[in-house]
Order: sequence, then structure tokens, then C-alpha cells
Amino acid sequence: MRVLLAGGAGYIGAHVAVALIESGHEVVLLDDLSNTSAVAAERVSVITGAPVPLVVGDASVDAVVEAAFDEHGPFDAIVHLAAYKAVGESLQKPLDYYANNLDTTFALLRTGIARGIRSFLFSSTGTVYSDPADLPFTEESTTSIDLSNAYSKSKRMNEVVLADVARVNPELDVTVLRYFNPVGAHESGLIGEDPSGIPNNLMPFVQRVAVGALEEIGIFGDDYDTPDGTGLRDYIHVVDLAVGHVKALEQGAPGYDVFNLGTGRPVSVRELIASFEKAVGRELPSRVLPRRPGDVAATYCDPAKAQRKLGWTAERTIDDASRDAWNWQSKNPQGFQTA
Repeated sequence: MRVLLAGGAGYIGAHVAVALIESGHEVVLLDDLSNTSAVAAERVSVITGAPVPLVVGDASVDAVVEAAFDEHGPFDAIVHLAAYKAVGESLQKPLDYYANNLDTTFALLRTGIARGIRSFLFSSTGTVYSDPADLPFTEESTTSIDLSNAYSKSKRMNEVVLADVARVNPELDVTVLRYFNPVGAHESGLIGEDPSGIPNNLMPFVQRVAVGALEEIGIFGDDYDTPDGTGLRDYIHVVDLAVGHVKALEQGAPGYDVFNLGTGRPVSVRELIASFEKAVGRELPSRVLPRRPGDVAATYCDPAKAQRKLGWTAERTIDDASRDAWNWQSKNPQGFQTA
């Protein structure tokens, strides 16, 4: 297939690009580079030995998407990863999040359908599940628009839009992938997570502490009803996640479907820190802080549907993710700016 990968220079996008190319597909990246670097696209080309065209532009603008089709199409599929994704920021800038995260979908769908794509793959999130007690989350677990932040709400809104679009375009394969907590990096150390500013997620924060860019790890709450008192999350290696996208594209069929992509094995904050300390070979400074508003004790999924229908299962462990993330960060202490 020839695939337009929107958000393709981002953390997950770059790894999906590698997985697609290694599976024999052709990829064109579309990214506004607001939270990444063009170096990521160059590194994907180095890893795969394949040309990786990068269209720099805003995927929420119809003319930009149309220009990508004009220059690099036709495309068989669109993989849509382009989104603002900082939960905390979405609380402060809800309008920005709704505008960007919905308008990108509208623009990609309008042009894609008009130009005859067969498949549309959407990056969603496990935070669309609204009952924190309903564990492990299956694709049938309760979802809602009544969520704690604009990021999660925008993802659930997109799912509703996509279900309606699939209903009136029965020839189109529309797949929603609900990610849990992507971590790690490509084993080459050439691509990895490189958030701008202070990282919002735990592992990149730990990585920055390990290279001395940040002073200490904040543990937000150690009094949860969990084995060690810290929050449990379903951390999935980004390479496993990327392979899930390839499987979803290759196994897809006309209609609308949803899959959880996670391990089903929750890991605590303290366990993740200990795993990373093992990779680094030394103890890292940390401090317990008050709980953050909106955080829940545990979040993890049942990935059985993806295993059953896509033939996909997560193969890598948290120790694999820590090793690969440290390999990336130690070689690129300032992320892509190191280049």
C-alpha cells in the first residue's frame, strides 16, 4: 500500500513509518513539525534505507492535504496520528485542542474519500473509557464524552465522527486504535520520544532526569490502592504499537472497527523507575508529590480482540522499553537537536 502518514514525524509516527516500510509499504509523511523535527524523517530513511518524503504542513488545512495528494498520491490509506496530545495543556487550551484534533480529521477525510482511499486508520486513546472501575478495559467498556480533559474528549468525538463516516461509506475500512501508554524507542537509538518543553509522560521525564536535564522524578501519589501505592498503567513498547498499525491496515476490512493496543499487564510508577534505573545502572533521584487531579489508581486493557482479529500481540517488556529509551536518550541527550 501507499500510505499518507499524518503526524508521521512525531514519536509514534516515525516508528509506524519504519514498521510500514519494513513490511513492504510506501510511506509519505505529513507533519507541521510543531512538536518534532524533520530530523526524524531523515532518521527513518537511515533505518529503512528507503526514501521517506516529508510534506511540511498543517493537516487541518484542506489545501495542504490536497497538495500532498497532488504531489505524492494516489494513496491507498491514510494513517491519522496528527494531534495535540498534552492532557494538562488541553485543560488550559480546550479550543485549540478541539479545533486541531477535529479539523485534521475533517480535512484528511474530505480529501481522502474524494481521492479514493480504501483505508483510514485513526490514533485514539484508552482515556476514552469513562468508568475507571471497569478493568481491564475491553472495546465494549463504557466510553463517554463526559471526560476530564479536552484531549480525551476530542479523541472520543473523532471516534463518533468516524463511525458515522463509515456508515455512509460502506466500502471504506475505518479502524480506530485505542493506545494505552507508549514507551521505549527504536533499538537503533536513532528515533525516540522527544517532547518539547517539560515532558508530560513518565518515561520521557525519567529519561531527562537520567541525562541530567531535569533534577528529579516526581511521583504523583504513593497512597493509591495498588500493590506499592503508586499508579498502575499499561505501558506498551512503541515498536509493538507500530506493528499493531501495520496489522490493522493489512487485516482491515470495509466497515468500522475498534481495537485496544496495550499489553494487558499493568506496571506501577515505582516499577517503571526501577526498570529504568536498571537500564542506566544507577539510582535516580525521585520525590513523592501530591496526587494530580484526574489521575486514577489503575488503567490497563484487555488486548484479546487485537490478538484474535489482527494476529497482533505485544512482545516487548518494560525492561526492553527502558533499555531502548535509554539507548535513544543517551545517544541523543537533547533529542533531535543533538543532530
